[in-house]
Amino acid sequence: MNKSGAIVIIEDDVDDQDIFKEAFRQLNYKNEIIFFNDGQEALRYLTESVREPFIVFSDINMPKLDGKELRAQIHENESIRIKTIPYLFFTTSVAQEDVIDAYSKSIQGFFVKPSSFDDLKSLLRKIVEYWQECVSPNYVK
Repeated sequence: MNKSGAIVIIEDDVDDQDIFKEAFRQLNYKNEIIFFNDGQEALRYLTESVREPFIVFSDINMPKLDGKELRAQIHENESIRIKTIPYLFFTTSVAQEDVIDAYSKSIQGFFVKPSSFDDLKSLLRKIVEYWQECVSPNYVK
């Protein structure tokens, strides 16, 4: 995983995008933050971009290509899968079948969006710091 790569956020709700922007601004990470409004845009980026992102935060319920369908396509795409990009669901509600389905497709985390800004910022900090410490096959030093 490319720890200096972009943090990709796939989120169709503009208000949630603004909250993520502010949280990451306050956390002051050096990674570029890239937003996609739907799974199709994100899949195109992950497939065609030569820049390897650091981590992907994905909503589940989105137009065109939802988060579960996007994850399934990524999981089946060898050229994306070998990049070992952490892929996390970040959603407002949770159903047991969504969690089971997500982990069956090798999701690396499933999180419910906290209701307070401070809790969101704290959770994002924990997630990013965890993945900054983690080693992956392509980036062992």
